[in-house]
Order: sequence, then structure tokens, then C-alpha cells
Amino acid sequence: MITFLTVLSVLLVLFSGFVCWQVLEQRKVIARMMENDDIAESDQEPELVITLRVLDPIALAKRESRSARVLADKLPVMVRKMVYQEVMKELEEEMTEREIDVDMQIEYR
Repeated sequence: MITFLTVLSVLLVLFSGFVCWQVLEQRKVIARMMENDDIAESDQEPELVITLRVLDPIALAKRESRSARVLADKLPVMVRKMVYQEVMKELEEEMTEREIDVDMQIEYR
């Protein structure tokens, strides 16, 4: 029985050593990949960003503006852009009112 436990312990130590070696090799591979992709190793947490998407900007524009009712069918791209600019302006006013510093920008995707 003691022989069996000794052999089992040796096998477990060897297996643990193998797993440890694999982890170290994987870290080396990841470090090489990060160097190749010019990714700086950083201990900082990722930056949190809020994304806002108006689901139906044309309907919103038609509901909120008389002139948009006329323009929405003829110039939908311009109306969408104006809706986002107005939403951004209102959000910025609200944040300023509440003394919250924000960096807002419109991204085109």
C-alpha cells in the first residue's frame, strides 16, 4: 500500500510539474504575440465606455420637429445626423447641470 501511494505521489508531482511547464510556455507565447502586435503590457483596468444608439431617429425627428417631418423623407442622412447632434447636446447639458465631467463624441461605424 505504501508503495502504491509513493508511486501515485511521484506521478502527481510529475504531472503538476508538466502542467506548470505548460503554463509558463503559454505565458511566453502570449508575451511574444503581444510584442509582435505592439500591445504594451498594462496592469490598468480596461476603460469603460457607454454607447448610445437612437433606435428610430427618423421617427424621433418627425415627432419632435415640424421641419423634420418635411426633411425626413427627402434627406434622411442629414436628419439622422441632426438627431444625434441634438441628443448629444441635451445629454451634455444634463451632465453639466449635474457637474459631471464627460467627453462626448459621435462615432460613425
